[in-house]
Amino acid sequence: MSSLERSRNAAAAFSLRTLSSLQNRVYRIYFLGMLGQFASMNMQGVTGSLLIYRLTDSSALLGTMALASAVPMIVMSMFGGAFADRLQKKQVLFWGLLASAILTFGVALTLTTGWLSKEHANSWWILMASSFMMGVIMGMTLPARSAIIPEIVSREHAMNAVALNMLGMNVLSLLAPGLAGFLVDGLGFAAVYYTMAALNLYAAIMVFFVPHTGPAGNQTSSILSDIQQGFEYIRRDRTILFVLGFTLVVVVLSMPYQQMLPIFVDKILHVGATGMGILMSVSGAGALVGSLAIAGLPNKKRGILLLLSGLVSGVALIVFAFSHLWGLSLAFIVFVGLGQTLRGTIGSAVLQSYTRPEYMGRVMSILMIQWGLMGLCTFFAGILAETFPVQWVIGGFAMLLVVLTLLAIALVPRIRKLD
Repeated sequence: MSSLERSRNAAAAFSLRTLSSLQNRVYRIYFLGMLGQFASMNMQGVTGSLLIYRLTDSSALLGTMALASAVPMIVMSMFGGAFADRLQKKQVLFWGLLASAILTFGVALTLTTGWLSKEHANSWWILMASSFMMGVIMGMTLPARSAIIPEIVSREHAMNAVALNMLGMNVLSLLAPGLAGFLVDGLGFAAVYYTMAALNLYAAIMVFFVPHTGPAGNQTSSILSDIQQGFEYIRRDRTILFVLGFTLVVVVLSMPYQQMLPIFVDKILHVGATGMGILMSVSGAGALVGSLAIAGLPNKKRGILLLLSGLVSGVALIVFAFSHLWGLSLAFIVFVGLGQTLRGTIGSAVLQSYTRPEYMGRVMSILMIQWGLMGLCTFFAGILAETFPVQWVIGGFAMLLVVLTLLAIALVPRIRKLD
C-alpha cells in the first residue's frame, strides 16, 4: 500500500470517528435540540453583559450581574445533580428549556415596552432578576444535559459525543455572537431576546421527542442525603476529585474575561458591539478547530491534554489582556477558545468515563458548579476593575492560572497519566 493510500485511509478513519455518535438516532435528536440552547447561550454572552454596561456604565454592576446568576447556579446545581440521578433526565431538560424560553421572552417584552431602558434609571434590576432566575434554571438543568450522554451512547463513544456537543457549541460560538452583535447594532437588544426565546423553545420541542434514556434512580432517600452521598463518592475517588478540582481552577481563572469584554471593546480596543461579537466569534473558531480534532482522537493521553488546556488558556489570556492592538487581540483570542474547548471536552469526557453511572448526575453537578464559581470570580473581577486597570485584573488571573497549571503538571501525576 502506497503512502498516499495510507494517508487516505487514515483520513477516512478519522472522519468516521469524528461523526460516529451521530449514527445514533437518539443522540441526533438530542444534539439537534442542544444546538438551539447553545445558540441562545452564546447570544446571551454578548447581549446581557453589553446591555447592563450600556445601561449603567458600571463595571461593578457588570460583575454583580454575573454574581446574581452564580449564587443560585452553585446552590441549585447540587439539587439538579441529585434530581438527574433520580428522575428521567429528559424531563429535567425539557422543563428547564421551556422556563428559559419564557424568561427570555419576558425580558424582550420589557425592552419593547420601554420598562427596561436608560430612561428608567433603576430598571437594570430586571436584568439582575432575570440573571438570578436563569442561574436557578441552569443549575437545575446543566447536570442532566451532561449526565444524559452516557445513557444515549456507549462508553467508548462518550468522548466523541461530548466532543460533538462541544463542536456544536463552538460552531455557534463562531456564528451566534457575531449575529447578536449585528442585531444589537441594527435592530436593538429586544430583537436578540426574542430570538433567544425562540431558540430555547425549539430546543424544548426537540428534547420532548427524546425517548426515556434510563430507569429512574433511588426514590427512597431524601434529596439532601443523595447530595451528601455524591460528595462522599467524589471524596473517595481521587481521580474524580483531582480532575474536578483542576477543571474548576481553569474555569474560574480563565472565563471571567468574557463578562469584562464590554470594557475591552468600548474603552481599550474601541470596536463596539460588532467588535465584541467578532471577538467572541473568533474565539469560537479556535474552539471549533479544537473540538474537531478531539472528536476524532482515541481515548489516549487525555490527562496531558487537560493539563495543556490550562497552559494554553493562561498564556493566551495574558497576551490578550495587555494588548491594545485589534489584530493581536484577534490572534490570541483564538487560543483562548482552543484552551476552553480542550478543558471542556476532555474534562467532561474523563469524568463520564471514570464515574459510576448511579453518581453521574451528582458528579456532573459539581462540574457544572464551575459556571457559578466563574460568576463569583467575575464579580470580584468587576469590583477590582473599579480600582485597578481591567488589563491587570484579567492578566493577573491568567498568570495565576499558568503557575497553578505548572504545579499540577509537576505534582499531580494522577491527572498527567490519565488515558
